[in-house]
Amino acid sequence: MGTCLVCPNDDWSNGRRDSCVPRPIEFLSYGDTLGSSLIIINLTFCLVTIVVLAIFIKNKDSPIVKANNQNLSFILLLSLIFSFLCPLLFIGRPSDISCLLRQVTFGIIFSLAVSSVLAKTVTVVLAFQAIKPGRTLRQWMKRHLSTSLLVIGSSGEVLICVLWLFYSPPFPDYNTGLEVGKIILQCIEGSAIAFYLSIGYIGFLAMMSFIVAFLARRLPDTFNEAQYITFSMLVFCSVWISFIPAYLSTKGKYTVAVEVFAISSSSAGLLGCIFIPKCYIILMRPELNTKSNIRVIRRHCTGEF
Repeated sequence: MGTCLVCPNDDWSNGRRDSCVPRPIEFLSYGDTLGSSLIIINLTFCLVTIVVLAIFIKNKDSPIVKANNQNLSFILLLSLIFSFLCPLLFIGRPSDISCLLRQVTFGIIFSLAVSSVLAKTVTVVLAFQAIKPGRTLRQWMKRHLSTSLLVIGSSGEVLICVLWLFYSPPFPDYNTGLEVGKIILQCIEGSAIAFYLSIGYIGFLAMMSFIVAFLARRLPDTFNEAQYITFSMLVFCSVWISFIPAYLSTKGKYTVAVEVFAISSSSAGLLGCIFIPKCYIILMRPELNTKSNIRVIRRHCTGEF
């Protein structure tokens, strides 16, 4: 005992306790079964989203695509494509660049997607209010309200991310005290307040979308998108509410896997709840994709519907 030596932080004692050996470095890599599975899942959903976008572009003049603001639908689909590609930044060996980009990219892309949903919902509600006698909201509909909501909603997240990167940016770190005998290579968020503020802002936008869509779910339209948005936001909020305790209770590469799973499942919820019913009608029930079956309110509002 008088000749015992303490191994350096990067090493660990071997089984015989007579020499120091390097600690294995652990992170969520592309070669792991968990990492490769997450990659395959996200690339599959990305391909499905691209197919849906192609279907919408091909049928952009059909009533069902026009009925709920096709421009916002295209923006939302593009956001979902990048959302499914975003987890690729979380998988692999953390570096200075990847740690800087992963949370910022995720926050901006998701704020854009949720802002698109919020803009779609508010625009539909105001469109129905505009057709009532005595309403002056028709003037608001002509001022690119959806674009304004989209820009304002995503600008808040951009501001949070800029301040985050300026004052306390994320950085890679070798954690030797998290697990015995291992070095956990992970990204430290820098400012925990900025991280939860970024997540909270996206949650605020999602909650606003859910409330507005829930109130508008019974609007008298044959194809009322607010019903699908309500369910998609319910799925979205449920995923991210359960994400917080799961994120705090895991450690190492499983913490990254939990966040990647939350990103993938919430994006899949938006894709499945909002766009799959439309694709079903376009491809399987084309007889329903007519103006006689879908009450398009375009004659009352702007040309966006």
